[in-house]
Amino acid sequence: MAESSIKKLASTLLDAITDKDPLVQEQVCSALCSLGEVRPVETLCTCEEYLRQHDKLAHPYRAAVLRAMERVLSSRASELDKDTASTIILLASSEMTKTKDLVWDWQQAASGVLVAVGRQFISKVMEELLRRLHPGTLPHCAVLHTLASLSVANAFGVVPFLPSVLSSLLPVLGMAKQDTVRVAFCSALQRFSEGALEYLANLDRAPDPTVRKDAFAADIFSAYDVLFHQWLQSREAKLRLAVVEALGPMSHLLPSERLEEQLPKLLPGILALYKKHSETFYLSKSLGQILEAAVSVGSRTLETQLDALLAALHSQICVPVESSSPLVMSNQKEVLRCFTVLACSLPDRLLAFLLPRLDTSNERTRVGTLQVVRHVINSAAAQMEDKKPFILSSMRLPLLDTNSKVKRAVVQVISAMAHHGYLEQPGGEVMIEYIVQQCALPPEQEPEKPGPSSKDPKADSVRAVSVRTLYLVSTTVDRMSHVLWPYLLQFLTPVRFTRALTPLCRSLVHLAQKRQEAGADAFLIQYDAHASLPSPYAVTARLLVVSSSPYLGDGRGVAALRLLSVLHPNIHPLLGQHWETTVPLLLGYLDEHTEETLPQEEWEEKLLMFLQDTLAIVSDNTWICQLSLELCRQLPCYDEAPQEKNFLYKCIGTTLGAASSKEVVRKHLQELLETARYQEEAEREGLACCFGICAISHLEDTLAQLEDFVRSEVFRKSIGILNIFKDRSENEVEKVKSALVLCYGHVAARAPQELVLAKVESDILRNICQHFNTKVLGVKVETKDPALKLCLVQSVCMVSRAICSSTQAGSFHFTRKAELVAQMMEFIRAEPPDSLRTPIRKKAMLTCTYLVSVEPALDEQAQADVIRGCLHSVMALLPEPKEEDGGCQKSLYLETLHALEGLLTSLLQRNMTPQGLQIMIEHLSPWIKSPRGHERARALGLSALLLRHFLEQLRVSALVPFHNLGLLVGLFSPRCADLWPVTRQEAVDCVYSLLYLQLGYEGFSRDYRDDVAERLLSLKDGLAHPDPTILFHTCHSIGQIIAKRLPPDQLISLLLTMFEALGDPEKNCSRAATVMINCLLQERGGVLQEKVPEIVSVLRSKLQEAQGEHVLPAAQHSVYLLATQHCAAVVSSLLGSPLPLDSHTSMLWRALAVEPRLAAQVLGLLLEKMSRDVPFKESRAFLLGRTPDRVATLLPLSATCALFEVLSTPAAGPAVLELYPQLFVALLLRVSCTVGVQLPRNLQAQERRGASPALAARNLEPCSSAVDTLRAVLLRSGSEDVAQRMDLEGGWELLRTSAGHEEGATRLARAMAEHAGPRLPLVLKTLACTHSSAYENQRVTTTAFLAELLNSNVANDLMLLDSLLESLAARQKDTCTSVRRLVLRGLANLASGCPDKVRAHGPQLLTAMIGGLDDGDNPHSPVALEAMLGLARLVHLVEAWDLRSGLLHVAIRIRPFFDSEKMEFRTASICLFGHLNKVCHGDCEDVFLEQVVGGLAPLLLHLQDPQAAVASACRFALRMCGPNLACEELSAAFQKHLQEGRALHFGEFLNTTCKHLMHHFPDLLGRLLTTCLFYFKSSWEDVRAAAPLFTGFLVLHAEPRQQPQVDLDQLISALQILLKDPAPEVRTRAAEALGRLVKLA
Repeated sequence: MAESSIKKLASTLLDAITDKDPLVQEQVCSALCSLGEVRPVETLCTCEEYLRQHDKLAHPYRAAVLRAMERVLSSRASELDKDTASTIILLASSEMTKTKDLVWDWQQAASGVLVAVGRQFISKVMEELLRRLHPGTLPHCAVLHTLASLSVANAFGVVPFLPSVLSSLLPVLGMAKQDTVRVAFCSALQRFSEGALEYLANLDRAPDPTVRKDAFAADIFSAYDVLFHQWLQSREAKLRLAVVEALGPMSHLLPSERLEEQLPKLLPGILALYKKHSETFYLSKSLGQILEAAVSVGSRTLETQLDALLAALHSQICVPVESSSPLVMSNQKEVLRCFTVLACSLPDRLLAFLLPRLDTSNERTRVGTLQVVRHVINSAAAQMEDKKPFILSSMRLPLLDTNSKVKRAVVQVISAMAHHGYLEQPGGEVMIEYIVQQCALPPEQEPEKPGPSSKDPKADSVRAVSVRTLYLVSTTVDRMSHVLWPYLLQFLTPVRFTRALTPLCRSLVHLAQKRQEAGADAFLIQYDAHASLPSPYAVTARLLVVSSSPYLGDGRGVAALRLLSVLHPNIHPLLGQHWETTVPLLLGYLDEHTEETLPQEEWEEKLLMFLQDTLAIVSDNTWICQLSLELCRQLPCYDEAPQEKNFLYKCIGTTLGAASSKEVVRKHLQELLETARYQEEAEREGLACCFGICAISHLEDTLAQLEDFVRSEVFRKSIGILNIFKDRSENEVEKVKSALVLCYGHVAARAPQELVLAKVESDILRNICQHFNTKVLGVKVETKDPALKLCLVQSVCMVSRAICSSTQAGSFHFTRKAELVAQMMEFIRAEPPDSLRTPIRKKAMLTCTYLVSVEPALDEQAQADVIRGCLHSVMALLPEPKEEDGGCQKSLYLETLHALEGLLTSLLQRNMTPQGLQIMIEHLSPWIKSPRGHERARALGLSALLLRHFLEQLRVSALVPFHNLGLLVGLFSPRCADLWPVTRQEAVDCVYSLLYLQLGYEGFSRDYRDDVAERLLSLKDGLAHPDPTILFHTCHSIGQIIAKRLPPDQLISLLLTMFEALGDPEKNCSRAATVMINCLLQERGGVLQEKVPEIVSVLRSKLQEAQGEHVLPAAQHSVYLLATQHCAAVVSSLLGSPLPLDSHTSMLWRALAVEPRLAAQVLGLLLEKMSRDVPFKESRAFLLGRTPDRVATLLPLSATCALFEVLSTPAAGPAVLELYPQLFVALLLRVSCTVGVQLPRNLQAQERRGASPALAARNLEPCSSAVDTLRAVLLRSGSEDVAQRMDLEGGWELLRTSAGHEEGATRLARAMAEHAGPRLPLVLKTLACTHSSAYENQRVTTTAFLAELLNSNVANDLMLLDSLLESLAARQKDTCTSVRRLVLRGLANLASGCPDKVRAHGPQLLTAMIGGLDDGDNPHSPVALEAMLGLARLVHLVEAWDLRSGLLHVAIRIRPFFDSEKMEFRTASICLFGHLNKVCHGDCEDVFLEQVVGGLAPLLLHLQDPQAAVASACRFALRMCGPNLACEELSAAFQKHLQEGRALHFGEFLNTTCKHLMHHFPDLLGRLLTTCLFYFKSSWEDVRAAAPLFTGFLVLHAEPRQQPQVDLDQLISALQILLKDPAPEVRTRAAEALGRLVKLA
């Protein structure tokens, strides 16, 4: 029986092998393999029989069966008996040779079977294969392939048969005419040879150690003769390559004399093929094997073939390597291997061939040759030892090549030379210099398209390779230390090696440290013996200057400073201790910053201080003069690096300042003036800095030298020469003058203060004026050079600052002050007013700032001109540039603004009186009122700054009135509502300062803090808020503060100023003025009593014509007075207003709520109007049963809209509280009966046309208006939390729609219970009569509302439970299905709201729910669904006895819903099943346990339900079922795998579950499999696929003793049907299950 079952299983699977889906087919094969793992012999026999009986089966499927057999045999071949093995061998041999045509996948599969069997039964396989070798007949290609594969798989088994095989094959070699057959022969011979070589190499493990190469030599030579002399001449490229591949290993088996004899023909024959094949890897590999064979026998013929060999190999190595082609890369390796063989045997001939080719200019040739040279240097070091000079000299021309690829190859060769001692030879220095040159390559000369093998293009650039090479040679090759030190030092100073400084310094630091470790003598440099080395002064100058740009060149600042520190013994013996302390501090500073964050000026100052300290420590005038000389010499080196040259000038100034020799100082200054490149701005600045720094110690000499230069012939000649070229003379002359003017400025700024005043006008300004030709200075020609202008401004600024900072500035009378101020203003006015292009404006204002502080004072007109001119120059500029527009532009803008601030502050300081302040503000007033926001922001900012300054400097000696306070406050306070937030903040600051100024003038001390005024600061946050409500509320608060602190005599002027602000073009400011006017009238109306009627009258008249909202409150007050006398008439009149309400009517309605008593009267009248008429009328179309057409009645609609307007007023709150129950219930019922109700046609037309601008922007749709009004009731009654909760949950939107109305009512009840519980008793009392309403919608709404109240404990807390239950019970038999469903939901809500009351009402609740399960005849009744959901909530809370009586009924009743088509029913029933299990934990009756067991399989399979909610319910139910099954392992598995939120690996989980089920419940196997059979027909693909998977795992873990429970035939038949399922996944799982049935077979 077992055999027949295995056979049936295997046959079923084999019938499915023809499946079109590759995954299914693969699973069928895997299943066959599973059968084979358990019963290999039977499975293999069935496969063999199947193939034998299905002779017409297509070859792809036969191949699939054979592959399955091969997989079984690969692990189970040892279990075969000889007969079975023979049968399989015969089958595979037959399949393999069934057709003479080449069907590769089929024949390869059969061959694989033979090879797998051959690992155990080699004799039988070889016997069968030899049987297929008929004398005089060509063998089948597959036979040859199998023999070749066996040679690899079982060399020790096949090699003893080789003589027989060869004797059969060799005679028919000549008969092979087809290329495919010849290729098969070549492959076989190659494998035979490789197998024989392996056998001979491992004779100690071979079965016959007596076998020798001679046993194959003759046969291999015979084969060689045919392959080489006949087949190699074929036109078929594939055959030629196959021949070549075979010749490689065959050459090792040829007799020595035959090989020597054949080499003259063999080598040219192989080399000739290079020209015929693009893929040359196999040629090179075979050639390498042949060369190795030739060398191993000591061939002399090799020398005669060497030239051709080298030429061919060289051409191969010169082929460009493409990383996308692995064969090309491999070919390169094989070719280099050939060169290694030749280098070891014939080194002289090889070099004689290679080295001349280095002189060629062809890129590929040179790169390839260099690659071979490098390889030979590394792989044949011993043979190349005496060839080093020859190789070095041959590198002369490659060193001159500019090609990037050649350079990279040269660097690699030099690296190899360094490791093998080449660079120690004469000429090695040239190689080192070459590496340094490549390290200095500029980025633009690096290759744009680097090697394709490089992931990072920069990493493979010539420079990057050179940098790595230099560092590695310096640090890892010990023998290079004495070669590189101190030789590398000579590359530090030449300009062309600048970009190599970082790697040079790093290498030198490492070499120096090694020398230091070796001893002081080895480290100290003998400059006499190394004349080419730079002097210590040159090294110091170079390293210090390049450190000023520390992040250039990969961080050369750090490298240079480290080298400088290491070299201190070679620079000066006294510097060691100081540099060891200070250099680490400088390095640490660089570590703290990046290139973006480093403050350049601060860094340069640190370096200059380092230099200054160094000079002080050395204190040797000769050494200092030598250093200054070297610094000057290096100036031309930095012509292309302006920043570093600028710093070099500063270093020169610092060094000259430390020099004691005046002659040296004068000489160097003269040279600097004569050689400077005046056209460069940075150089002019650097030269001026140098003179300024030098003037610190040598003021007289510096000034004298400047004057001497101007008088010198050099200066005059240069001017004269320039005048010859009229087109450029003016510009160039002015550049020289600019530099001189700037020098004087820096001298004034840097020179000792005690000496400056005496020189300012007599020497410094005189010379500045002499060089700047303007009419102010006596010359009428205006300069056109902006650089000269800027230099003049900068110099005058520095001179002015020097005067101001002097201790004697107070007594200094500056006679040229007015002229200079006028000149500065001329410069400022010449700048474009709308753009900021140069710093002239900023520098000129800064100069004026210093100048106005110097005596004598400017007259009033001059001051006014300065203020107006500067304001116009800055205020009209375009808005502040953003960061992305350019950081420099933004910085210039901010600095210019700060300069203006400083100037105005300085001018105000000269007149610290209210009048002086008023003058300043008057100048700013046009800009404060500007229509352009950025101009207002700047003006308010300046005003705030000036007021703060005035307040800080205020000194009141007598009590005087601040007479212009009202005017100033009226100017600034409306700006608190400006559109620009920054302007608002500044306006508050202005008001704040003004209030404190008033307190100061009243006599309060400066440190006094007024509580009222201080509140202004806390209000600034409100001004930052964009919400207009918050903004104007803040303005109101500001108005209150002003009202409290403003003197009575200032109130009138303040109001008049604010009334003017009502016409401000900035609407926000106008509104703010209105708010503050109202606030002032409210707070201070007592002093202006006669003005109140006039103000109210004006505002009322504005109602129809004014656009501003500030006029509306006046009209509202009048309506209020009218309504207190004629309430009913006003209400009736307003109700007659057309709908929709215009904005004026809305505001009038709102005016009626300003007083609680009146508001209550109005609300009562409106409720009466709304409830008096029917809510809608049904059209004839609705009555006839066609499309519903309900039209709202007009009076209730108008009353609803009016109610909303009244309720929108905050003052209506008390009245709303008084009428809360009536309002809430009436509006809730109004909402319910207007859902879906339409507007009357005339109003629909108005809605479509759109309301006019004067109409209120409200939705007139009946239901929406009722919802809005109900929401307004909640808000006005203090139930904001209810309204907010509804807002957050979208409850209001749900209430408006037919589909969501019920949920909306539920959410409203939930919000009321949570946030308005105390108001519910009266609301419920008002709702009591609605259960009998004639409108079904109202019954549904109120039932939903009541049902949700039971979901909260408020029902119990307020003693509403019994009344709610009675009300719901009364609706239980309602004709409306929705009402009955909501009743059940409400009863179930008791579980959430009052769980402790469930037991008391348990029987009633369970009866209602169980009754709901049987509601109506509809199998998918929503009432039944609600009953299941409710039972799931209640079962945990009722008495166990109450539940027990209905437990079985419920379980049986819900079981059909497990497989319901509707997802909601499946989810609810499965969840309820889980809850029933949870309740029964530990107390499960047998009848219910039967239901648990029966539901287990459906639950497991529905874990794969297409609906996630159903799968989640199954997880819960299974976790609850676990404890009732009394199996801890199974329960633990459910708990572990089925937690919510955890990803489920279904196969793994099902496997674990089935293991525990079969272990603990073995008797369930049959029942579970029967259930699975039912789900084989499921309509859901995923469930249908899960069923056979479940089946397979059950069988996998079943025991043989359980076999009687299984109807194996039925199961196989069912799975057989599934193998034809349209879903591939199902077929795959069915095949997998069939494979596992072997356990029960």
